[in-house]
Amino acid sequence: MRNILLFFLLILLSGLTIAQNQDIQLGSGANGQQVRNQGALYDYSDPQSVNIKVGILGFVKFPGRYIVPSNTKVSDLLALAGGPAQDAKVDEFRLVRTNSDSSQSVIKLNFNDFLYDGDASKINTTLTLKAGDILLASGGQPKLFFKDYFSIISATISVLLSIYIIIRK
Repeated sequence: MRNILLFFLLILLSGLTIAQNQDIQLGSGANGQQVRNQGALYDYSDPQSVNIKVGILGFVKFPGRYIVPSNTKVSDLLALAGGPAQDAKVDEFRLVRTNSDSSQSVIKLNFNDFLYDGDASKINTTLTLKAGDILLASGGQPKLFFKDYFSIISATISVLLSIYIIIRK
Protein backbone atom coordinates (compact mmCIF):
# COMPACT_ATOMS: atom_id res chain seq x y z
CA MET A 1 0.00 0.00 0.00
CA ARG A 2 2.84 2.36 0.84
CA ASN A 3 4.54 1.69 -2.52
CA ILE A 4 1.31 2.44 -4.36
CA LEU A 5 0.96 5.73 -2.49
CA LEU A 6 4.54 6.70 -3.39
CA PHE A 7 3.89 5.71 -6.99
CA PHE A 8 0.83 8.01 -7.21
CA LEU A 9 2.79 10.81 -5.56
CA LEU A 10 5.48 10.36 -8.20
CA ILE A 11 2.89 10.52 -11.00
CA LEU A 12 1.35 13.63 -9.45
CA LEU A 13 4.71 15.42 -9.26
CA SER A 14 5.57 14.39 -12.81
CA GLY A 15 2.23 15.74 -13.99
CA LEU A 16 2.85 19.06 -12.28
CA THR A 17 6.23 19.32 -13.97
CA ILE A 18 4.71 18.59 -17.36
CA ALA A 19 1.89 21.08 -16.71
CA GLN A 20 4.43 23.77 -15.84
CA ASN A 21 6.17 23.23 -19.17
CA GLN A 22 2.95 23.25 -21.21
CA ASP A 23 2.39 27.01 -21.07
CA ILE A 24 4.67 27.46 -24.07
CA GLN A 25 3.42 30.24 -26.30
CA LEU A 26 2.93 30.17 -30.03
CA GLY A 27 6.25 30.85 -31.72
CA SER A 28 8.28 29.13 -29.03
CA GLY A 29 11.11 26.78 -29.80
CA ALA A 30 11.33 23.17 -28.72
CA ASN A 31 13.07 24.10 -25.47
CA GLY A 32 10.36 26.64 -24.54
CA GLN A 33 12.36 29.78 -25.28
CA GLN A 34 10.74 32.43 -27.39
CA VAL A 35 11.76 32.32 -31.04
CA ARG A 36 12.46 35.78 -32.36
CA ASN A 37 10.45 36.72 -35.43
CA GLN A 38 12.90 36.56 -38.34
CA GLY A 39 12.57 39.00 -41.21
CA ALA A 40 9.77 41.06 -39.69
CA LEU A 41 8.73 44.30 -41.39
CA TYR A 42 6.40 46.64 -39.52
CA ASP A 43 4.77 49.51 -41.37
CA TYR A 44 3.80 52.50 -39.21
CA SER A 45 4.12 54.96 -42.08
CA ASP A 46 2.14 58.17 -42.33
CA PRO A 47 0.85 58.98 -45.84
CA GLN A 48 1.00 62.74 -45.15
CA SER A 49 4.71 62.80 -44.23
CA VAL A 50 8.08 61.53 -45.34
CA ASN A 51 8.73 57.99 -44.10
CA ILE A 52 12.03 56.29 -43.38
CA LYS A 53 13.17 52.72 -42.82
CA VAL A 54 14.92 51.95 -39.54
CA GLY A 55 15.75 48.75 -37.69
CA ILE A 56 15.70 47.51 -34.14
CA LEU A 57 17.59 44.36 -33.15
CA GLY A 58 18.18 42.43 -29.98
CA PHE A 59 16.23 42.17 -26.77
CA VAL A 60 12.91 43.80 -27.65
CA LYS A 61 9.54 42.13 -28.03
CA PHE A 62 9.25 42.71 -31.80
CA PRO A 63 12.66 43.15 -33.50
CA GLY A 64 12.79 43.88 -37.20
CA ARG A 65 12.61 46.63 -39.82
CA TYR A 66 10.20 49.51 -39.26
CA ILE A 67 8.79 52.08 -41.66
CA VAL A 68 8.09 55.17 -39.56
CA PRO A 69 7.60 58.92 -40.12
CA SER A 70 10.85 60.89 -40.32
CA ASN A 71 10.17 62.77 -37.06
CA THR A 72 10.03 59.58 -34.95
CA LYS A 73 12.09 59.61 -31.76
CA VAL A 74 14.19 56.69 -30.51
CA SER A 75 11.88 56.19 -27.53
CA ASP A 76 8.89 56.01 -29.92
CA LEU A 77 10.62 53.26 -31.93
CA LEU A 78 11.28 51.34 -28.74
CA ALA A 79 7.59 51.65 -27.85
CA LEU A 80 6.53 50.49 -31.33
CA ALA A 81 8.80 47.46 -30.92
CA GLY A 82 6.84 46.42 -27.81
CA GLY A 83 9.38 47.75 -25.34
CA PRO A 84 12.46 46.04 -23.98
CA ALA A 85 12.32 42.33 -23.23
CA GLN A 86 12.47 41.22 -19.61
CA ASP A 87 16.17 40.33 -19.90
CA ALA A 88 17.21 43.51 -21.77
CA LYS A 89 19.96 45.69 -20.38
CA VAL A 90 18.27 49.05 -20.83
CA ASP A 91 21.41 50.92 -19.82
CA GLU A 92 23.40 49.51 -22.77
CA PHE A 93 21.34 50.38 -25.87
CA ARG A 94 23.22 51.62 -28.94
CA LEU A 95 22.02 53.57 -31.98
CA VAL A 96 24.12 52.90 -35.08
CA ARG A 97 23.86 55.76 -37.55
CA THR A 98 25.38 55.96 -41.04
CA ASN A 99 26.65 59.48 -41.71
CA SER A 100 26.56 61.28 -45.06
CA ASP A 101 30.25 60.41 -45.68
CA SER A 102 29.46 56.65 -45.29
CA SER A 103 31.10 56.48 -41.87
CA GLN A 104 29.18 55.05 -38.96
CA SER A 105 28.72 56.54 -35.54
CA VAL A 106 27.46 54.81 -32.42
CA ILE A 107 25.33 56.72 -29.94
CA LYS A 108 25.05 55.17 -26.48
CA LEU A 109 21.61 55.35 -24.87
CA ASN A 110 20.65 54.66 -21.27
CA PHE A 111 16.92 54.15 -20.70
CA ASN A 112 17.42 52.87 -17.14
CA ASP A 113 16.77 56.18 -15.38
CA PHE A 114 13.79 56.92 -17.60
CA LEU A 115 12.11 53.52 -17.20
CA TYR A 116 12.62 53.01 -13.48
CA ASP A 117 12.85 56.53 -12.05
CA GLY A 118 10.71 58.44 -14.57
CA ASP A 119 13.55 60.92 -15.03
CA ALA A 120 13.56 61.83 -18.73
CA SER A 121 16.22 64.52 -18.28
CA LYS A 122 19.03 61.96 -18.28
CA ILE A 123 18.33 60.61 -21.77
CA ASN A 124 18.25 62.44 -25.05
CA THR A 125 14.49 62.47 -25.70
CA THR A 126 14.89 64.82 -28.65
CA LEU A 127 17.05 62.36 -30.61
CA THR A 128 15.11 61.68 -33.80
CA LEU A 129 15.75 58.79 -36.11
CA LYS A 130 17.29 59.12 -39.56
CA ALA A 131 16.92 56.77 -42.50
CA GLY A 132 18.97 53.60 -42.02
CA ASP A 133 19.40 53.94 -38.24
CA ILE A 134 19.61 50.68 -36.30
CA LEU A 135 18.82 50.47 -32.60
CA LEU A 136 20.69 47.64 -30.87
CA ALA A 137 19.12 46.41 -27.64
CA SER A 138 21.62 44.46 -25.53
CA GLY A 139 20.61 41.80 -23.09
CA GLY A 140 21.83 39.34 -20.56
CA GLN A 141 20.85 36.05 -19.01
CA PRO A 142 17.14 35.24 -18.81
CA LYS A 143 15.55 35.82 -15.42
CA LEU A 144 13.94 32.92 -13.60
CA PHE A 145 10.56 33.31 -11.94
CA PHE A 146 8.71 31.31 -9.28
CA LYS A 147 7.20 28.90 -11.79
CA ASP A 148 10.67 28.18 -13.20
CA TYR A 149 12.08 27.38 -9.75
CA PHE A 150 9.00 25.31 -8.93
CA SER A 151 9.42 23.32 -12.14
CA ILE A 152 13.11 22.64 -11.41
CA ILE A 153 12.42 21.61 -7.80
CA SER A 154 9.47 19.36 -8.68
CA ALA A 155 11.47 17.66 -11.45
CA THR A 156 14.32 17.01 -9.01
CA ILE A 157 11.95 15.60 -6.41
CA SER A 158 10.36 13.37 -9.06
CA VAL A 159 13.73 11.94 -10.05
CA LEU A 160 14.76 11.38 -6.44
CA LEU A 161 11.48 9.61 -5.65
CA SER A 162 11.89 7.42 -8.72
CA ILE A 163 15.38 6.42 -7.63
CA TYR A 164 14.14 5.75 -4.10
CA ILE A 165 11.32 3.49 -5.36
CA ILE A 166 13.64 1.59 -7.68
CA ILE A 167 16.28 1.04 -4.98
CA ARG A 168 13.68 0.07 -2.38
CA LYS A 169 12.37 -2.82 -4.50
